This record gives sequence, structure tokens and C-alpha cells, in this order.
Amino acid sequence: MEHRIVKVGLVGYGVVGTGVARILSENAAEITARTGLKIDLACVVDKDTTRPRDFNLPRGLMTDDLNVLLNDDSIDVAVELVGGTTVAKDIQSKLLSSGKDVVTANKALLAERGSELFPEAIKAGRCIAFEASCCGGIPIVSAFRTGLAANQIEGFYGIFNGTCNYILSNMTRHGSQFADVLKEAQAKGFAEADPTLDINGGDTAHKLVILGGLAFNCALGMDDVYMEGIEDVDIVDIRSALEMGYILKLLAIGEKSADGRVSLRVHPAFVSEHNPLARVDGPFNAVSVFGNAVGNTVYYGRGAGMMATASAVVADIIEIALGNSQRVFGTMPLATGEQIAVQIKPIDEVDSRFYVRIMAKDEPGVFAEYAQVLGKHNISISGAIQHEWIGPDNTVPVVITTHLTKQKNMTAALKEIEQLDIVSQKPVSIRIVDIPEDTEG
Repeated sequence: MEHRIVKVGLVGYGVVGTGVARILSENAAEITARTGLKIDLACVVDKDTTRPRDFNLPRGLMTDDLNVLLNDDSIDVAVELVGGTTVAKDIQSKLLSSGKDVVTANKALLAERGSELFPEAIKAGRCIAFEASCCGGIPIVSAFRTGLAANQIEGFYGIFNGTCNYILSNMTRHGSQFADVLKEAQAKGFAEADPTLDINGGDTAHKLVILGGLAFNCALGMDDVYMEGIEDVDIVDIRSALEMGYILKLLAIGEKSADGRVSLRVHPAFVSEHNPLARVDGPFNAVSVFGNAVGNTVYYGRGAGMMATASAVVADIIEIALGNSQRVFGTMPLATGEQIAVQIKPIDEVDSRFYVRIMAKDEPGVFAEYAQVLGKHNISISGAIQHEWIGPDNTVPVVITTHLTKQKNMTAALKEIEQLDIVSQKPVSIRIVDIPEDTEG
């Protein structure tokens, strides 16, 4: 049987690019057997052509001149793995204009400038495939685009950042402080030298914008996402919540209300220890999706790393070579401009339960005093614990959990509690997210 040869060009030969080259070489026979395609890596462009890599390319394959790739009409598929939102945008535009379909893992570019790129691809008669942009090797983009296409997506809840999940998992397991675990994560390669984009929630927000647009067929931007990071997480709160049956995760949440409004938010959240997301440890990612027909589906796997991300890149190359991506992309509302106009629900209007820790003076009537403030703002207490140890200024930590209330109610109540004489420091507030359960109807 004669196999069709598909030539591929690669821009950016870093960690993921090296993984792509390795998979195309080492798994060539398996790919051909599964697809009937022979994928030929025909050109690799990188500004540094001399630095040693973990996988050595055949002589003459690498160049520092992008025009070599752009002018090679035999190359149908180009992979952009440069990163960033400026140079990478220019590269992708040139690739599309030269008649090449594009594969990218660039979540920041798609989240911040996808509204520019997608129409360019449509105008050029090309497509952009981006499975690797979200959650590494987990096929969540294809799940939203095709696997769940028969559903109205009611909501999804995810752990999208391996660095944060590694840090929180180890704080929970070993009782270590945030700064100590961050250093450990950096030493093991699970965190960047500058981890800001991970721990402040920015990386997760980029992925949420992409997946939210696919889930709800709407155009979204970073301004539509409410974002909090994990920088201020204290081991005291992780331990206290554990006693109450909760595990702390940095969650990405996309929900569509009955009134059609969409809520997008990234923040630390306590989830029940019995929920599948609570058991996602270390650098792994997971996404729990609720569709009105299928119910709950859960996707789990490695969310980053050379080979996991490279696996998703190669999957997109194959989908383009088979002609599948072009058909799906050509009907994708985000690309065609036929997306639904939605109203974003502001964080103040979002209903949630809350975990609250108050460092209060150890004297009679204290509980009643801040309970009165909570009641004044329509917040009902569902549980409370207090340990017999004394903190600064003769205070004790009192932990309470609440029933559902709007964020604006909690914000107002905490501001008032902070002004009370019985409180020695700003109260800590962390949302409790009750992820829906899929039960038989």
C-alpha cells in the first residue's frame, strides 16, 4: 500500500519542538499504521542553530531563516512553538499567508489575539489547530469541538496548571509552607525560574478563555476572567479545611447561568475530598465537563511537559493531514464570526459558599458579634471550628463555613468584620465550590 507523504515545517526548536521531532521519528511506523500517512519533518527554524538538543536532527534540516519554510510550497503544515504574543503572531500570519495550515501550542497568543488570527486563517483558506494550547496531552479541545458537539455545555471545572497543583498538593500532603514548596518545584523543573504567570493564575486564565469560547460558542478575552492566584495561600487554612473534608485547588471555572450569562473565574477553591478533582495530584491536570445530554465527563492526564505537549502537537498535525481540522475549523464560530453574544456575570453576582478564618480575641461574646455581621449581610453559617491555641494579641483562629451567598455580600461583611475591635488581622476568605454531581435521572 502506498502511503501519502505529508511534509511539516517547525518554527521553534525548544523543549516541545524537540519532543515533536522525537515523536515523528521514533513513532513513525505507528503513525503510518494508524493513519496511512508518512509525516516528514522537512524544515526546522530556530534562531539558535548550534545549541545542543536532546534530539539531533538530520544535517541540513535546521535553519535560522523563516523564509526557507515560507517559500517551500511542498510544506503544507507548519508548527509554531515560539511562544509570546508579538513575534509569534507575526510568524503565524506569515505562515497562513504562505498557504500553510498552522499548529500551535501558544495559549497566550490565542487567548489574547485569537480574534485577529482566526479571521486571517479563514481569509487565507487555511486552519489553525491548537490542541496543545490547553492541558498538555489531554484531548480537551477536540472534546469541546467535536466529542461534545451534541451538547449544550452547562459548565466545566478544571485544574489547568501543573505548577500550582504540584505546590498545593505538596502543601496538603506534607504541611509545608508555600515558599518552601515553590523552591522545591523549581528545583524539580515543575516551576519556572520566574513562576509569576503560573502562580498568579494568568496561565490558567489563558486556557480558560480558549476553552470557554469553545464551550459556549462566544468570543472571550482576558478581561472577561476574574482571576486570583495562590501566592497568599497559608498552610493554616489548608489544614483547617482538611478537618472539614475539603481539599484546596486552583480551579478554572466556566459556567452558564439559566439566564444565559457566562461566568469565568480562576481562583483557589476548596472542593470536597470525595470529588474526582480533589484526587488530582502533582503536575497533573483534569477537567470535569457537564453537558445537558451526556451529563458529566472527566478528562485527566499530564498537563505539560515535553512529550505530553508534543503528543498533542503531533495529533493536530495528523488531524490536518487527514483533512479533519480544516472542516471543523471552517465551521467553528470563533473563526467564522458567528459566535453568540453573551453577557459576562460579574464576580459580585456569583453565588458561592465560603470558608472564612477570623483571628478573634479570646473572650465571651466574640462569636455572636461577627455572626451578627454575617447575618446582617444575608450570610448563613453552616459550620464552625475553633482550636485551643493562642495566636498574636491573645487571639484564636475561628473557622466558619457558610451557605450559598453572593460574593458582594461576603465582600461587604468581611470589610465590616475587619473593622471590629475583636479582630486582630484581616479575615481570610476562600470559596468553597460544590461541583455538581451526575446522578441517574
